[in-house]
Amino acid sequence: MIRCLAVDDEEYALTLLADYIQQVPFLKLVKTTTNPLEALRFCQTDQVDVLFLDIQMPELTGLQLLRLCGSRCKVILTTAYSEYALDGYENDVIDYLLKPISFERFLRSVQKLLPFFISAEATHAPPSLVVPSTLVAEPTYLFLKGDTKNKYVRVNHADIHFVEGLKNYVSVQLTTDRLISYCSLKDLLSQLPCPPFIRIHRSYIVALDKIESIDGHLIYIRNKRLPIGETYRDEVLQIIRARQPHTG
Repeated sequence: MIRCLAVDDEEYALTLLADYIQQVPFLKLVKTTTNPLEALRFCQTDQVDVLFLDIQMPELTGLQLLRLCGSRCKVILTTAYSEYALDGYENDVIDYLLKPISFERFLRSVQKLLPFFISAEATHAPPSLVVPSTLVAEPTYLFLKGDTKNKYVRVNHADIHFVEGLKNYVSVQLTTDRLISYCSLKDLLSQLPCPPFIRIHRSYIVALDKIESIDGHLIYIRNKRLPIGETYRDEVLQIIRARQPHTG
């Protein structure tokens, strides 16, 4: 098992990382902390194989912590700021995860750890380091930023009917209510499984299983008419036709 420590000054980010780590069979979560000084002390005791590290933190930045303990363990940076990527790679990090982090992107990142923890003489990975596809399931929910600074709302995929982009925000129509969140439509789509979620217009994402009917260039969900954009029309119709029963 690869022992993991996650460090971030935001609790919601730690909750997400902890959930992702616990879904991967060859990873073991040994600790999460919002305190970089505590993380430094923990790393110095050699109890950690890989450090998931945020960059912008009080007291000690992620890059400072990386320079202090990066030689003791492998490091995967997690940050909302792409401008730090070069600094990360100059310090030999394994990967650079840009928030919001999807599970699929997280899984691709941790796969890069395997060569460092498999004996060079071994022909195959030990059973504890194999990733059984039946065990690594995609999450069925995501966290969306709420209406206050540190508020994040868990949203189940099954409750999402459609999403409308509103410049720097999205309006998420749920089964029982509607949620406005600070996020781009593109970033949200990257965290949703496709299918059932597909983009039908530059301003709309829909859940296939929530579509009530399609009439020409319009999709009807919850008595709301959503346009199918010309750019997306062929792909949308191809997906819809693939779900029609074959005749003859």
